[in-house]
Order: sequence, then C-alpha cells, then structure tokens
Amino acid sequence: MRERTRLAVLVLFWVVCSAALAGALPLEIKGKVHDQYGAIGVERVERWEKLVWDITYQNTADQLREVNRFFNQLQFRTDLEHWQQEDYWATPVETLASNGGDCEDFAIAKYFTLRQLGVPAKSMRITYVKALRLNEPHMVLTYYPERGEPLVLDILVEEMLPASMRPDLEPVYSFNAEGLWKAKNRGEETRLGDADDITLWRDLRVRLGLGSL
Repeated sequence: MRERTRLAVLVLFWVVCSAALAGALPLEIKGKVHDQYGAIGVERVERWEKLVWDITYQNTADQLREVNRFFNQLQFRTDLEHWQQEDYWATPVETLASNGGDCEDFAIAKYFTLRQLGVPAKSMRITYVKALRLNEPHMVLTYYPERGEPLVLDILVEEMLPASMRPDLEPVYSFNAEGLWKAKNRGEETRLGDADDITLWRDLRVRLGLGSL
C-alpha cells in the first residue's frame, strides 16, 4: 500500500504540474509501474503519455472525444473484484496500469487527463447519477461548454452525447475541485459545499499529494 501511494503521488505530480512538458513521464515513475504491474503496465501508461502528447494542441471537442474513447477501451471491473474493497476510487495510473476499473475510476481518470490538457476545472463535473435502465448508481464525467448544453462522457455509451440525449441518467450530485452540488430537477441544482466533503474524493486527493488545492 505504501508503494502504491508513493506511485500515485509521483504520477499525479506529473499529471497536474507539467502540462508544459506533456508526455515527459519520468523514468522513475515508469520504474515504479514496472515493479508493480510489469512491462504491460508500463506500455499502458506510455499509451496514455502518447495520447496526451498527440492531442495537446487539438481543440477541446477533439480532446474530449479522444480522452473518452481512450479510457472506454479499458476493462470494467468492480472494486471488490479489482481492489478487494467495497468502494475504492483509484488514481489514473492505477486504473491504467492495472487495465481496469469501475465507472468512478474512469470518470476520475478522464477528469485529471483533461485538466492536464488545459480544460478548466469549472468546465467539468464528476457526476453521480442513477442509471435508470440498469437501476443502479453510476458515475460519469460531464463537460459544460460556454454555450450549449452539457456533454456526457460515459463508459455505458461509446459516443459523447448532450445531456438531453441521456434520459437514462438521473443526476444525483456532482463535484469538481471547486465545489459539490446536489441535483434538484434536471438542469437545476443547489450547492452543498466543497468536494472534500466526499470522503473518497478527499482520500484520493491526499493519495495524489494534492491536499485541499
């Protein structure tokens, strides 16, 4: 657990702080990945590295599309199956190197990757919803453009769609680095407080070395 935590801190230091050097993943991090996940884990992380490098100068719509497609290729695995825990929010590198995760892990990985690419935190929300067709809780990443309706990045649907085209999702609450909101009616919400009020999010940020930034 200690080594996994150290790896998480190193990787997210790169993800959050080195947008100007996108793609320059330190060898120390690749060594840590290799120790824990083998050569195939390093290969997966290097594909992430290449993705960021390739789309750094693309427009936001293309970045959203490519990041959504990239993470949707990973295997869906429940926390109990994958991490032997009832509920665990993995860091992006854990999700990538282990080649899998659940809906929370994919939404988180998409969020941090897009943050590195320069998409503002205020333009994105990690959104907890009820998947009506599955009758179970689910999590997606929602992007809010300056004009037009929100776009939903989801592992259940390959294509990124406007929120109005996802009547199968019932929003419950959403959050980002700037706050926590509860959904009222569709399109209406009320602010509840800070995202760090969510224990799993706070724990994830501590493991990433981000504290309360």
